[in-house]
Amino acid sequence: MKLLEFYKLFPDEASCNKYLHDFREKQGVVCSECGCTHQYWDKYNKRWTCTKCHHHTSLRSGTVMQGSKLPLMYWFTAIHLLTSTKKTFSASEMQRQLGHKRYQPIWEMMHKLRSVMGERDSKYQLMKSVELDEGYFTSENSDKSQSDMPLKSGVGSQRKSKVLVMVESEDVIPTKKSQRGKKVSHIKMNVISDLSSSIIKKEAEMAIDANATLKMDASTSHNKLAQTFEKVEKKVVKPQDASKILPWVHVAISNAKSLILDMYHGIKDQFLQSYLDEFCYKFNRRYFGDRLFDRLMVASVTYTPTFKHKIYGTKETPNCG
Repeated sequence: MKLLEFYKLFPDEASCNKYLHDFREKQGVVCSECGCTHQYWDKYNKRWTCTKCHHHTSLRSGTVMQGSKLPLMYWFTAIHLLTSTKKTFSASEMQRQLGHKRYQPIWEMMHKLRSVMGERDSKYQLMKSVELDEGYFTSENSDKSQSDMPLKSGVGSQRKSKVLVMVESEDVIPTKKSQRGKKVSHIKMNVISDLSSSIIKKEAEMAIDANATLKMDASTSHNKLAQTFEKVEKKVVKPQDASKILPWVHVAISNAKSLILDMYHGIKDQFLQSYLDEFCYKFNRRYFGDRLFDRLMVASVTYTPTFKHKIYGTKETPNCG
């Protein structure tokens, strides 16, 4: 959706309220108490009432906006800005664009939207041929107990978060010299606690179809994958050959690192998954164009965020309610 089209469609808060009402009616409102799909709209109290148990459902209930006091215009603008660019917006830039005085609610709003992006993508599994490898992302360790420990180097560094990267790819015949021999489809990136084979196996089982063909290096972390996946291709991959054997895994890692470094300059490890969820969500829908606004709106009214209320700069994360 182009910028001028957005402001024509949503000129004020009333237009956002009407759009959300009509959008939820089209998707179907389900009673959270009894699961009944028959609801009638109470225009005076601005809520749906279940015809079976008479439970009330507010306009924002069961959506990413549940419990938020921010205007719908803020939410709609954030969804538009996040889906209208290949890159992203930081919370401080979003706060500046919205003209809001406080940083905290805008920061939470952004993470809630990224949370439902991750929820949406978690419902799908990668199919056919899948490249698999690990990436190491620079981040700030949020565990203060390790802050006084000597800084390690390499992949064991406290400043490196381990990420399992999985990419659907298929062999193609290059028509140009610059074209790779593989075409990419969908990707997944999951932050993992360690490189143990049991952790890798568990994450891969959830993210990849059991009938897929896995292509990976000969790392010992991948030893248990053959227990779940019948088609496993393991090769000793030299650094100079990585771009040929596992091309799209390394392109995805490089692009995600560049985006995070360019936009945020430094992030805490506890929020890395949130930023990766946004990167993967937009990459997987890179050909949607103007339809991406509607797709994120579907996710926003379908899922409640797993992101919990958190005071920025602290570690405590009580439930947002």
